[in-house]
Amino acid sequence: MKNKIFGTASLNTDLAALLLRLIVGAFFVYYGYLKIASYNQILPMFGDIIGIGSELSFNLVIFAELFCGFFVLVGFATRLSIIPIFITMIVAYFIAHAKDPLTAKQISLLYLLLCLPIFVLGSGKYSADRLLFKKTN
Repeated sequence: MKNKIFGTASLNTDLAALLLRLIVGAFFVYYGYLKIASYNQILPMFGDIIGIGSELSFNLVIFAELFCGFFVLVGFATRLSIIPIFITMIVAYFIAHAKDPLTAKQISLLYLLLCLPIFVLGSGKYSADRLLFKKTN
């Protein structure tokens, strides 16, 4: 046991992928749900920061956070599902909050960076993909 704790080999990559997916996915589902629940209150304040209209932009954010967040949470098409979240966090950090101090935009940077290991790890053994498609790692 001591060798495992102090060793350099991964203890369990699939478990790490599961925990990361559960944490990040759950937060995005929560954020997306809050946006849907307060849709009419948030929409008028949501700017058209990328030139496609504020309503379409807001709907795309909800899609990325709520639906793609849920897919990441359960491990369904994880690599594909993390891409809209990654794009949303790029826009949030580099465009929407570009002039804000780091303290105001650090959460979007954190989620942007967490998208990278999720993409690299993929769904892992403990996922809907494994159950549905019987993938072996």
